[in-house]
Amino acid sequence: QVQLVESGGGVVEAGGSLRLSCVVSGRNVSDYSMDWFRRAPGKEREWVGQISRSGGVTHDADSVKGRLTISRDVAKNRVYLQMNSLRPDDTDVYYCTFAILPPFWGQGTQVTVSS
Repeated sequence: QVQLVESGGGVVEAGGSLRLSCVVSGRNVSDYSMDWFRRAPGKEREWVGQISRSGGVTHDADSVKGRLTISRDVAKNRVYLQMNSLRPDDTDVYYCTFAILPPFWGQGTQVTVSS
C-alpha cells in the first residue's frame, strides 16, 4: 500500500527554519522524482520544489528560491524539505508527492509562521 506521511510542521517565528519530512512506503523514492507542494485554505495547491529521481538535481519555485533545500535519504525512503528565512506567507499545509500523474497525496503537515 502506497503511503506518504508528512511531519515536522509547527509554529515558527518569521525568520526561523523548519525541516519537513516525508516518509514514503509502498514505493521507493529512488524510482521517482519527488515534489513538494503547499496549499493555503481556499487556494490552489502550489508547487514548491522537486528533487530528481537521481537525487542530484533540485528545482524550486520562485516564491521560495534560495530559502529551501530538498534532499532525500534512500536508505530510510524519506524526502526532506528544509525551509529557512520563513515568512508569514509561507503559512500553508505542505505535502510531498511523486512527480507523476495522477497525483497521490498524504495528509500534509501544517506550517504556521508568525510575524
